[in-house]
Amino acid sequence: MSTPERPGAAPNPSDDGLRDEAEACLRALAGDGARLREDQWTAIHALVVDRRRALVVQRTGWGKSAVYFVATRLLRARGAGPTVIVSPLLALMRNQIDAAERAGIRAATVNSANTDDWDGVFADVEQGAVDVLLVSPERLNNPDFRDLVLPRLAAGAGLVVVDEAHCISDWGHDFRPDYRRLRTLLADLPPGIPVLATTATANARVTADVAEQLAEGDTLVLRGPLERDSLHLSVVRLPEAEQRIAWLGENLDALPGSGIVYTLTVAAAHEIAGYLRDRGYEVAAYSGQTEPAERLQAERDLRDNKLKALVATSALGMGFDKPDLGFIVHVGAPQSPVAYYQQIGRAGRGVDRAEVVLLPGAEDQKIWEYFAGLAFPPEPVVRTTLDVLDAAGRPLSTGALEPRVDLGRSRLEMMLKVLDVDGAVRRVKGGWTSTGQPWSYDRERYARVREAREREQRAMLEYIVTEGCREEFLRRLLDDETAVPCGRCDNCTGRRRPATVSAEGAARARDRLRRPGVDVAPRRMWPTGVKDDLGVGGRIAPADLAEPGRALGRLTDIGWGNRLRDLLAPGAPDADVPADLVDAVVRVLAAWDWEQRPAGVVALGSLSRPRLVGTLARRIAEIGRLPFTGAFEPAAEPVPRRHNSAQRLRSVWAAQTLPPPVASAAAAAGGPILLVDDRIDTGWTMTVAARTLRAAGVPAVLPLVLAVPN
Repeated sequence: MSTPERPGAAPNPSDDGLRDEAEACLRALAGDGARLREDQWTAIHALVVDRRRALVVQRTGWGKSAVYFVATRLLRARGAGPTVIVSPLLALMRNQIDAAERAGIRAATVNSANTDDWDGVFADVEQGAVDVLLVSPERLNNPDFRDLVLPRLAAGAGLVVVDEAHCISDWGHDFRPDYRRLRTLLADLPPGIPVLATTATANARVTADVAEQLAEGDTLVLRGPLERDSLHLSVVRLPEAEQRIAWLGENLDALPGSGIVYTLTVAAAHEIAGYLRDRGYEVAAYSGQTEPAERLQAERDLRDNKLKALVATSALGMGFDKPDLGFIVHVGAPQSPVAYYQQIGRAGRGVDRAEVVLLPGAEDQKIWEYFAGLAFPPEPVVRTTLDVLDAAGRPLSTGALEPRVDLGRSRLEMMLKVLDVDGAVRRVKGGWTSTGQPWSYDRERYARVREAREREQRAMLEYIVTEGCREEFLRRLLDDETAVPCGRCDNCTGRRRPATVSAEGAARARDRLRRPGVDVAPRRMWPTGVKDDLGVGGRIAPADLAEPGRALGRLTDIGWGNRLRDLLAPGAPDADVPADLVDAVVRVLAAWDWEQRPAGVVALGSLSRPRLVGTLARRIAEIGRLPFTGAFEPAAEPVPRRHNSAQRLRSVWAAQTLPPPVASAAAAAGGPILLVDDRIDTGWTMTVAARTLRAAGVPAVLPLVLAVPN
């Protein structure tokens, strides 16, 4: 149980000297005019004097980091060991290290981006040369770090801090399995080591869950109002993707200072950044796929106001600190109002006014549905994984598990991490082993989490159309009982941003978004675990390889993606390929810088869309004046949907047959063959078909499809 949430307690007269010391530390950190808030002092006193465990739920910009940095200085002055901070994002770590150095606190980090520095960092910790060590939660799942390094760190720590603590709770909007391991870490801490957890986005349920995980006993919870009086919220509803992008291009200059443009997908971030650069704006794309050095440079450029905006996915959500950030624009609505409030909270921390604009799209819900497919797997899949590990009698790597478990790599890793925390499996050198401990599938809890996610999505849709105060709406979803109408948002003031764009701007955006063509890299390695039954392994032989291919667009695009998602949706009728898609594919072909012009066209066989694929292949052949040499014949039954490379390859290995007349005609064409399909998902159907054509004597195979996933 946690103590009731309460305002800051009045200091004891005997604590005056300690508070003076704390105030001096704060001024070193934040400037001469800084003064501790009462709840900051309450938290610091609880950590330094009472050695308690505390959860601080306060708005972005309130000063949560000041609590643990000041507490660190006070504890270190009294002979305590270094503070260990578990922090989720590299950008956040960089900001925290910079802040610590300003206050004379020696900080270091161990994460996936600085592995070469680890030995030196740990040596500095041992010698007392580090006051604060920041650790990414993923390190907690590394066997060597967990078993050899972490126990020593925990035993000698003066303070343990869990930043962005809502990640601990699977009710939180950004649950991360690695964070679940913290409960074990905290339970094993020696007595008297204080613990601080902080977050800006936790409703009552998440707050209670985190407080319970912090300690079986008494946890001090300090929860304050979440009002952000600098934020001016508005929603602009435009029907088409090109109109939303055009609105951004025509209004970005009028937004104050520099800011962040959030997108739902990596593809959208790159598309929008490219369009804005075409319009003359200094912007950069930023996502989890951006190289670390590029991410660091982009953060610096925005912080130094060299960029008007970063066009970013949620990878920037918790990890960027720029007090004078003047605006946040979302192109596409996040699926959680809590996540939305957390992201917009990055703006307006050091300025009187910051603009917050949401540009929702009709495609948002389909993108939400895609991410919902990454939830915890159903029980039969989990049981299969446990059975495989039980039977192996030795550690199995994730790659070795993939051929035996029908899950993609990232979802399989997530499931194993949860099972590890639950005690059913253990990560060791060489992979994963079964512990043999009984484990039950908490079906009811997973269902409740799924229902909670669905409620959040409905609430996000309600936010878009609400006629009430927007900030009050979001704060009440965070169980902020102090929420009242803000008097600043578009609904409160009646001042709405125009939902119009110029015809020229819409046309420019449409041209950019409808610019066809996505490179498709061929598969170059066979998946592990299929050599015994399929007879292939290692590198795909050069004589079997497809050439780099092309797709019209990505299903996650906000340009062609909307059209392609509808065309290729499950249950969508099969029909002749639309004329505008043919024209776009022709433009893809015209821009294709191949070494040798295609000599013929072959279609892949399709049970679900034979007319679409067949007419696409024939139209390409007709327009290009190439022979259409025929099509593969599909298996009589649909190929089962599989989720990882090994199982997908097995399912498609014999799913397509190349009739001898088609093989002969393709080889007789005397040059590269365009191999046409509606989409590429994993790439294995195209890989097997290309191998078959190459074996028939085709010198090169050029894959051409309408869509790829992302």
